[in-house]
Amino acid sequence: MHCILSVLSLVLAICIQQVSAFHFYLGGDKPQEQCFYQDLHEDTVLATKHHAMEYDPNTQQYTRPSNLYLQVTIEEVFDNNHRVYNQKLESVGDATFTAFDSGEHKICYRAMSGGWFHPSKVKVILDIARGTSANIDSSNSKKLTTLAERVRDINAKMEHIKQEQHLMREREASFRDQSESTNANTIKWTLFQIVALGATCAWQLHHLRGFFMKQKLV
Repeated sequence: MHCILSVLSLVLAICIQQVSAFHFYLGGDKPQEQCFYQDLHEDTVLATKHHAMEYDPNTQQYTRPSNLYLQVTIEEVFDNNHRVYNQKLESVGDATFTAFDSGEHKICYRAMSGGWFHPSKVKVILDIARGTSANIDSSNSKKLTTLAERVRDINAKMEHIKQEQHLMREREASFRDQSESTNANTIKWTLFQIVALGATCAWQLHHLRGFFMKQKLV
């Protein structure tokens, strides 16, 4: 029984790693832009579902105005912040992005009114799922409606773990190659210094020998 509970706990932990839901604020007394980072493996699909609301100081409640939009950008941090996604989205909706290369990605959200920053405080509720194109489809609302359905998808979560492990192996290989290159350069420089020192000593000995012979000391 204890073993079964341990396995179930491990499976639940794996599932939770695939999905995250949180909220943040934009505008007003808050920053105009909020960014977060995701380590994505090549061909990983990032699916998001968002709901943005404006704060009404008169009613002290959040409502959904017709002129509220979200500007979403995604940049590849590992490639000098190369921008690979830039979309203006409705205040309520979803979006998907497929990573072209492995590495850290920067995802940013801005509240917009027309072509300008939205002046009022905005609350954004964001639900994020990541996996492969085979198990995440933003056009299928049933897959993005509740976290429970995605938590049950154990096979997709195992694929996510494999992708994370593959990304770690790529980083380890890159670090190992860099270390080997650094060590090789260090050895070459050390050998060069030894050869230069030996040549300098030989030249000095030859010079001193000639000097002593001229002085008839040898």
